[in-house]
Amino acid sequence: MALNLSQKQEVVAELAEVAAKAHSLVAAEYAGTTVAQMTAMRKKARETGVYLRVVKNTLASRAVAGTEYECAQDALVGPLLYAFSTEEPGAAGRLIKEFAKGNDKLQAKVVAMGGQLYPGSHVEVLASLPTREQALAMLARVLAEPASMFARAVKAVADKQGGGGEAEQAQAEAETA
Repeated sequence: MALNLSQKQEVVAELAEVAAKAHSLVAAEYAGTTVAQMTAMRKKARETGVYLRVVKNTLASRAVAGTEYECAQDALVGPLLYAFSTEEPGAAGRLIKEFAKGNDKLQAKVVAMGGQLYPGSHVEVLASLPTREQALAMLARVLAEPASMFARAVKAVADKQGGGGEAEQAQAEAETA
């Protein structure tokens, strides 16, 4: 069904709004993908914070103009599925990678992030980015490491001087009394 001018303007405005807030873009060729596969992909996209849309390339090109995804305008050729990560940078990459395993027709063609254009094979790198929770856990581990190293060093010095055993014995006697 062909869109009239006002409908096209709405699509461009919606895509431009999403592109302005998105962390990454993955454009994938989807020709040959079944309706059931697309429905499952859309459901998973909603759950993971990925904006998934199939639009004409001219409309997508107009929508990304003036955003950090403007670098991808020349690469938007052929029937493409656009996946914008709205919550975390690697979400779109993980979605496309996951569904490409079960469907050889779905192939990432363009990956854009931070104003840089990457080939479709870069979807593996994008998918390997940690989630927000994983990144916070890694940060907490890095921040806690100096304190634990200090505690191990103090314990090693105490053990070497022989004071560690007496302190433990005194503490054990205090607990039993």
